[in-house]
Amino acid sequence: MAKRVGVYPGTFDPITLGHMDIIRRGAKLVDELVIGVTTNPSKSPMFTDDERMAMVEREVAEVDGNIRVVQFDSLLMDFAEREGASVIVRGLRAVADFEYEYQMAGMNQQLNDGIETVFLMADVSLQPIASRLVKEIALYGGEIHKFVTPAVAKEVAARVDNIGRKGS
Repeated sequence: MAKRVGVYPGTFDPITLGHMDIIRRGAKLVDELVIGVTTNPSKSPMFTDDERMAMVEREVAEVDGNIRVVQFDSLLMDFAEREGASVIVRGLRAVADFEYEYQMAGMNQQLNDGIETVFLMADVSLQPIASRLVKEIALYGGEIHKFVTPAVAKEVAARVDNIGRKGS
């Protein structure tokens, strides 16, 4: 039987407890989970590609399963094909996520109908977490420890100190 490879793509800027939940659960569904760290041109990242790669690698080091972290800058389906993936793993938080993800899954299916998209619902306690909101809370001096690991919270705080808090 062929090895079942899944790809979990994202910007992970920063990686949150919600991402970690999807990674832990997604790793159980496939023989190998490839976490694809990419840059979304429509987002302005707080961390560089290399910083995000290092952050994700550190955070997933203790997660059970065969997990690799790979940087990519291409169409998701091209990346998935290069990695030999048969599954794209995506996390859903709310109805708004579903509409966007449903459209993306449809487009991706048009590009390659041999790769399935699998949606995992975020744990109820983690549903509101979004990297964008974590950054915003941190920039305004709020506490983010409920949304990210202590190591990530430290990195975000250091970055915010470097760029300056808003509203102060």
